[in-house]
Amino acid sequence: MQYKFITVEGNIGAGKTTLANMLSQHFSAKLILEEFADNPFLPLFYERPQQYAFPLELFFMAERYKQLKEMLQSHDLFSDVVISDYLFIKSLLFAKVTLPEEEFSLYQKLFDIINPQLVQPELLIFLNAPVTKLQENIRKRNRSYEQQIPDEYLLNVHDMYMQYIKQHPVRTLVIDTTKVDFLHNPDDFGMLLQALEKEYEPGVNYLKF
Repeated sequence: MQYKFITVEGNIGAGKTTLANMLSQHFSAKLILEEFADNPFLPLFYERPQQYAFPLELFFMAERYKQLKEMLQSHDLFSDVVISDYLFIKSLLFAKVTLPEEEFSLYQKLFDIINPQLVQPELLIFLNAPVTKLQENIRKRNRSYEQQIPDEYLLNVHDMYMQYIKQHPVRTLVIDTTKVDFLHNPDDFGMLLQALEKEYEPGVNYLKF
């Protein structure tokens, strides 16, 4: 495979973790999954977002940094394949959506200190799904604190991601998952595996099924 460090990203409910698990198993790769369930502020944030947004985002940033830093120290990225289901930059992107201006300014200063210390992925797989499918997936996985996420919030998250990948020279493979099912359709997963053997230019690349 062309890439030693791949990150799968997308909106809430896009299927990031499912695909990351499948790729990790296929390539016998080190798997790094976001430990969102350990964030004690997450259920509180969905109930009272203005009160709990700042501690929520700080906790996420600290945990993501710890995970990725440990990966950097314990794995040889020149020989080991690593698959993750999040970008560290998502800490800043989500904070921009959830935090008021003054809190975001402080948060960004902390982020800018930490970010240069981390290895960036060689390839970003971005799962692009409409809000209707995201909400369907959210209902299916049945996490109680997610059931009231408004469409507007998911749209804001989508716009935030798209703005980022279009403005930054990250080597990105965008997949429209409207009619794609990697888990239940082996042909879809096979096409993705073939795509990962190709070399892509930095910037946005689209994989069509």
